[in-house]
Amino acid sequence: MPPSRDPRALAWLNGFVPRIRGALRQAVALGTVSGALVVAQAWMLAQLVAPAVLHHAGLRRAWPWLPALVAVYLLRFALVRGSERAAFRAGAALRQQLRGELLAQVQRLGPLWLRGRQRGDLVNSLVNGIEALEAYFARYLPTARVTALVPVAILLAVFPVDWISGLILLFTAPLIPLFMWLIGRGAEDMNQQQWLRLARLSARFLDTLQGLTTLRLLGASRREAAVVEQVSEEYRAATMRVLRVAFLSSVVLEFLSTVSIAMVAVLIGFRLMWGQMHFLQGFFVLLLAPEYYAPLRALGGVYHLRMDAIGAAQRMQPVFELQPSVTGDGAARPPAAAPALRFDDLHFAYEPGREALRGCSFEAPAGRVTAVVGESGAGKSTLLALLLGLAQAQRGRIEVDGAPLDSFERDAWLHGLALVPQRAHVFAASIADNLRLARPDADMEMLRAAARAAGAEDFIDALPQGFETLLGERGAGLSGGQVQRLALARALLRDAPLLLLDEPTASLDADSQQQVLDALRGAVRGRTVLMVTHRLRTLELADRVVVLASGRVVEQGTPQQLAAAGGAFARLLRSQEGG
Repeated sequence: MPPSRDPRALAWLNGFVPRIRGALRQAVALGTVSGALVVAQAWMLAQLVAPAVLHHAGLRRAWPWLPALVAVYLLRFALVRGSERAAFRAGAALRQQLRGELLAQVQRLGPLWLRGRQRGDLVNSLVNGIEALEAYFARYLPTARVTALVPVAILLAVFPVDWISGLILLFTAPLIPLFMWLIGRGAEDMNQQQWLRLARLSARFLDTLQGLTTLRLLGASRREAAVVEQVSEEYRAATMRVLRVAFLSSVVLEFLSTVSIAMVAVLIGFRLMWGQMHFLQGFFVLLLAPEYYAPLRALGGVYHLRMDAIGAAQRMQPVFELQPSVTGDGAARPPAAAPALRFDDLHFAYEPGREALRGCSFEAPAGRVTAVVGESGAGKSTLLALLLGLAQAQRGRIEVDGAPLDSFERDAWLHGLALVPQRAHVFAASIADNLRLARPDADMEMLRAAARAAGAEDFIDALPQGFETLLGERGAGLSGGQVQRLALARALLRDAPLLLLDEPTASLDADSQQQVLDALRGAVRGRTVLMVTHRLRTLELADRVVVLASGRVVEQGTPQQLAAAGGAFARLLRSQEGG
């Protein structure tokens, strides 16, 4: 077969073959034996028909061959079924492995990698892309390897009987892969472009669904629906163009095989008429001629699976090859008490020339609330990402009670901290189930204690089923303040010595802000708290404030000291008061 237009993608695909080598060999062996039995089947059928045609023999003459012929048919059926089942098991097992590995890789790459990427493209790779790879391994590869063996076995049977027909079969067979290659070059390029269109369409459709509420509120839902319809129509038209080329390949394939079989039949007919060939031999070769081209036609029928798999591999291979930029996994146990944090000369860039932190250094004392403030893009969220182990600083380090963060066991470190994000995610489940994400073994008393500490117990009890009330996705049925207090209760249920707050009152009205702040006052006692915020109202909780600008610390001290200094912090205060 022709080499791939993208050899890296094909080499990456074939790198998974060793995982299924045993099942693949079984499928190929059973398929090859089934194909080779065609020779015995054709010979028995010729032995049945020849006496009936030449000597008008009856059923008694043919009877000895019938049981053997039926046995061969049944054996071939069993072999084909066994080959298909072995190939299916191999493809299904590999599909599960690849899907799990892709999900695990996305988890390793973390939220920072996902930020700014089209989720629809990723979902398309997880679903359609993995399915395309399964078809490649379960159908294309076994067919391609059987095609390389069965015609050879048939040629070995034909040449001793009729060398002229053997030469015709030998020299016409390469024409089929040649034309498949000529047509397939254009089809492969079109198919790879089609994968890109499908990824864009998936991303557009997913983004539209996620923003449907906003689109309806702005009266733009019909306009967006028209855009999706237009993109879908373009994808449909492009799909039909790909299918047109694929059908052209099938037509050429059938035409060449039909012409080749006709050449064999015509020459055998003339030689039978001239008495240069026995009927038994001619009929035997005629029976084998279609079977000789059958594997080649089958390969042409599944060749598009190869193109689909290469297109999918081009989308997935870069994801698998990315190296996660996360902290190392040491062996030390993190401190059980509230730790002291030290950020020492941190440098981090999301991409070359785009530095988020430039020599950031400060300390967060143990058992105190340290607030990090600054304009958007100052590097506040990047600090949390480094502390959570979602990324690795290019220079500098983070120390916990004097020990490098990299020296701690990753899972144990994450277990010892709790996070209240800016937009807490509430799953479509009961309130109790959402809280137990932090502590699966928590009983009702523990749930109530955490909800009480977060100021969430009253509104939970007011719901129809209390803690067993089912919530919609993203907290449908709760207000923004209630969702944030539920997230705070979940963090408190973890009872971690380190509490991270990422804009805990963002997007909340004044009443909801006050409710969350009241809940936080009790929650921060006895814990080391690092609070990222741009809303200075939350600074009433802070013992210490660190002001960031362009990835550097420009001021630090108590809120009162910084407000009196008249520097960057005072300017932030004035700008928010003016707003």
